[in-house]
Amino acid sequence: MDAEVSLADASDQRSSTHVLGDLGFVVVRGGPHELVGDAAVVPEMHVPGTDVLRTSILSLWADVLTGLLAADEVGPRVPVTLQLDLDLYAPPSGVGHVHAVAGRVKAGRTVFVAAVDFTDEAGRPFGSATGVFVVSPDPEVRMPEGPSPVEAMGVAHGRLAVPFAERASCERRGGGSAALLRREDGLNASGTVNGGLLALVAEEAVLDARPGTTLASLSLCFLRPVRVGPAVATATVHGDVAEVAVVDAGRDDAHAIMATARTFAGRVQPASNGV
Repeated sequence: MDAEVSLADASDQRSSTHVLGDLGFVVVRGGPHELVGDAAVVPEMHVPGTDVLRTSILSLWADVLTGLLAADEVGPRVPVTLQLDLDLYAPPSGVGHVHAVAGRVKAGRTVFVAAVDFTDEAGRPFGSATGVFVVSPDPEVRMPEGPSPVEAMGVAHGRLAVPFAERASCERRGGGSAALLRREDGLNASGTVNGGLLALVAEEAVLDARPGTTLASLSLCFLRPVRVGPAVATATVHGDVAEVAVVDAGRDDAHAIMATARTFAGRVQPASNGV
């Protein structure tokens, strides 16, 4: 089936909650300039056919934590992600719970930087991430009124009931490409596609080009927001390294992200009950 047609059909089946809420990620304040995030890992978060937690979900959580720290500094203005880098020390296979601690690294007049460390339920570190932000150039864009974003994420709002890519309306197209719809329940405060979700379409393009692998790292350079969609990613693979271009197909294929990903050497063993 044509990817755009099937994605359009899926867009009519939207949840009343944000995609991020369905991931069950709870955020609380830690020490000064520190946030702590926790989430239970369910099979729907795995790379299909494995018990490995998706790198894109970790990237999304890293974007949330570092973005919230940036919002503390620049609010009520909206922080915009410039760069998001995630590195895994080993495939997060069989991880049942993720604990993430994010802290401020730099708060300058123009650039904000924060870092995240990930550990599993046994306290074993398995990955780290860094986010770089600037203030949105549009002075009219403001954070939504009401409770602070951190307070809003202090309680788990849902549980992912279908595979993550299906929930986000992201599909592989073949030939190392994937597409993600722009959906109301996947937008950020500025009304564009959430940057963490763009990590998913980049990941899916790489997995489409190299089936049977998972990502060891993902580096995302944000060029412009996806305002119309779908976001279309195309991966070019060189051994264990993939270069990924993500464009906004609804804006004459304007480049939104340039990404680099590495896959773990060899192939991941499939899980007996992988989703």
